[in-house]
Amino acid sequence: MRKIKAAAITATMVGALTLAACSSGGSSGNASEEPDTAGGTAANQLTFMFRGGDYDKLAYQAAIDAFEEETGAEVKMIITDADQYATKLQAAIAGNKVPDVFYIEPGKMMGYVYAGVLADLTDYVGQDVIDNIWSFGTDAYRFNTETGVRGDSADPLYGLPKDVGPFGFGYNTVLFDKLGLEAPSADEPMTFDEFVALCKELTVDMDNDGELDHWGTGLNVVWNSQAFVWGAGADWISEDQKTVTVDTPEFAEALQWFADLGLVEGVTPSVEQAQTLDTYQRWMAGELGFFPVAPWDIATYNEKAETDPENFGYDVIPYPVANEGDDWSTWLGSLGIAVSENSANKELAAQLATYLSTDLEAQKILAENKVQIPNLIDYATGEWIETDAPAAGWPANTKAFLEIAESKGRPLPGVWTYTPEWYDNFWIGIENVVDNGSQTAADFVASKQTEMQSLLDQSWISADQAKVTG
Repeated sequence: MRKIKAAAITATMVGALTLAACSSGGSSGNASEEPDTAGGTAANQLTFMFRGGDYDKLAYQAAIDAFEEETGAEVKMIITDADQYATKLQAAIAGNKVPDVFYIEPGKMMGYVYAGVLADLTDYVGQDVIDNIWSFGTDAYRFNTETGVRGDSADPLYGLPKDVGPFGFGYNTVLFDKLGLEAPSADEPMTFDEFVALCKELTVDMDNDGELDHWGTGLNVVWNSQAFVWGAGADWISEDQKTVTVDTPEFAEALQWFADLGLVEGVTPSVEQAQTLDTYQRWMAGELGFFPVAPWDIATYNEKAETDPENFGYDVIPYPVANEGDDWSTWLGSLGIAVSENSANKELAAQLATYLSTDLEAQKILAENKVQIPNLIDYATGEWIETDAPAAGWPANTKAFLEIAESKGRPLPGVWTYTPEWYDNFWIGIENVVDNGSQTAADFVASKQTEMQSLLDQSWISADQAKVTG
């Protein structure tokens, strides 16, 4: 077994803002002692290392039981807390005890490929399987090691999706009803102006004590501004991933509009009010009209709607866009299932990765328990959206999630470059634009362009160096 070049991975361990942007949270890994993560040595033995909570474990246990019965394999499951997973996987790689099958984040894939950690699954996964998975779910794990290009359907495949995670937008149906407001369209996006006008109607003093207690929205700029920038026709990076594109009028206008929701329009809680009770807590308390809604939120939001129906209910809608007729989009995350290049049972491991990603019964369990939308296109767009999703308590307009998975979703800007520091740099000093207004968006993006470009150039240099040393 050849040693894995851990140095080639180091560059991908940085950039917490980007690398945390995968779709699944998860919570409970109950192991009190460190398990042996090394791959199986006997012909039928495999190890599978993943992160998640009880529903993930339930779904995968069902899938693995069926897989073992079908193939005669023996699969050891190793589950960790979400917060501990990256550290434990890195320790397993450094210790040359890489599991046969394991989760990977798209942002770390390139470093792992150059370091010789990941197996190329192209020859192990049938085209019929690929065709029935959301294309983003496979594109996120395609990589051309010669050109550094990501996501081309002709490139080698280094993972399959555990899931795809659409970062949707929602509104409080109960608050709209209380104020006698017409619900937003489930199909057509509002314009920025329409959104602001509606937010103003939602920003009220319902207690009549002279203090605002409900607001139109309250959005975190780091995780929530992407859809609005894209909805204005702007972006952080060029299509070929080589050029930073923040210093444009369209970008500056979109960022200033986002900042002015609080600074000028007053439709978000102030910085001081957000410190007392953050905007997520205010959304859960029924005090905000609009807020992000993603699949990993559904179980929590449903519980809140059941226990506090007088204040909280929700549904999903398209993100607003700058002008009527513009196309809307949002970011789409993923977590991948990969196979060790050094697995003694690579073909069987690839078979397990495919099974975990596409087994119908496991997908049904995960979706029923509101962990993710299904990976399987035929099931998601058929039986699931028509009968299973409503029966399980998914929101009325759940089809918006499928739209994001199919065509409206984009990767976060830093995920598909070798290192994400260039993108993380954008957020340094952003409070001067959105919190206190001491800097205009136009001045801010102009000040960022050169520095971010330098970091992006360095990312490409690092990728070339990893290519050589890997």
